[in-house]
Amino acid sequence: MALQGLLEEARKLVSDGAESTLVRKVSGHMGIPMAQVPTVTAKFMAWEHVNVHRGIETYLAEHSPEAEWFGIAGKRAFQYLVDMVSGAVHDGSFGLGPVDYATVATGPDTAVEAVQLGLVLSRSPDGEPVVLALQGPGEDCDSLCSLQVLAGSREIATATREAVERQIARHNLFQGKVMAFGLSEHRRNQLLTFLPRPSLRSEDVVLPEGVLDAIERHVVRTAEQSARLTAHGQHLKRGLLLHGPPGTGKTHTIRYLMGRLESSTVIVLSGVAMLKLLKVATSMARKLAPSVIVVEDVDLIAEDRRHTESGSPALFELLNEMDGIGSEADVTFVLTTNRVDVLEQALTQRPGRIDLATHVPLPDADARERLLRLYASGTDLDLPDASEIVAASEGVTASFVKELVRRATLLALDEQPGVGRVRLDEATISAALAGLMEEKQSLTRTLLGG
Repeated sequence: MALQGLLEEARKLVSDGAESTLVRKVSGHMGIPMAQVPTVTAKFMAWEHVNVHRGIETYLAEHSPEAEWFGIAGKRAFQYLVDMVSGAVHDGSFGLGPVDYATVATGPDTAVEAVQLGLVLSRSPDGEPVVLALQGPGEDCDSLCSLQVLAGSREIATATREAVERQIARHNLFQGKVMAFGLSEHRRNQLLTFLPRPSLRSEDVVLPEGVLDAIERHVVRTAEQSARLTAHGQHLKRGLLLHGPPGTGKTHTIRYLMGRLESSTVIVLSGVAMLKLLKVATSMARKLAPSVIVVEDVDLIAEDRRHTESGSPALFELLNEMDGIGSEADVTFVLTTNRVDVLEQALTQRPGRIDLATHVPLPDADARERLLRLYASGTDLDLPDASEIVAASEGVTASFVKELVRRATLLALDEQPGVGRVRLDEATISAALAGLMEEKQSLTRTLLGG
């Protein structure tokens, strides 16, 4: 019993020492006992971590430019920051420690070091002492990121939190980026991926005469045009539906539009993410306008209610989100489908949801020749007359022509060893076409659209 008492006394002494570092630092800045300090918390999705960090940093630059972050030491597994602070107050189980940082992406090839777990002494907008705390998402707790404000009163803490949130919105690093949502099977949370913005020329997009011009007129606008349109009492939101067989160039056309809309935020949804994250995507699009939401293969969620017993819940959410975008919001919905015949009529016929529906057909003879020469531009193409190859490839898609050129190039590489730039002629291309047209390649042709 005597030994147990001695150990308990030692634990209390250690606890008092730990408390005297973290608690004394915070309460000394606040001027009141730590136990009397209220806390206001705001939570954000995991991918907003970098923006929360950026917002706090810009707030500090304005209100306490000399402030330095500090961390927490102790057994932190499965602990929220507020629990650590509470533990430091009640039993001294947490003390001062180094700041934890995490490398967080800001683009397809850029990243910053953001505070993962840390606190910083600062001032409220009115000059009152406050403490800002940031805990990024992690395996220890949940997939959310939290901002906490400790202040002398709830009103001061709330005013400070609101000021930081304004900085987060004003300095959002996602503005003008191309992003795609996905789901992680390992962490069971939503992940955001940054994509490089494509850069395509108009001649790289082979569509029937006038189609690309019509799409551009509908979707691509300058900031000046948007302002003048609003001044004339017209809404900014718009919807584009690209429909046609697989492999005809719908996604390629969207990639071209992404490059043309170089200052717009682009959010791409497909697959499972389309079902689960539509509301999140539209909310983000509103905040980051001008923006574009790309919903690929929309028929997966927007099948006509006549083909189902009760309709798709995801369909209703899509319709609600498209209606919910305010008329003043510069948000464009771009949808693609291979099965326009089964699309819900409410989606395709109601103005304000889809304003332009464009058919992207199988390439005609002229388009097939243009595609052939486009995809073969990296070779020495010796093909004065492509009429026979064009005729033999009737009914194929743009994807088929692209694969045809790739296979012809592989044949040429075998036939022309050591040549820096291979020569493609009619015989080589015809041989590749014959290989694709063989009966045993029937499944390949189906997948390519031939």
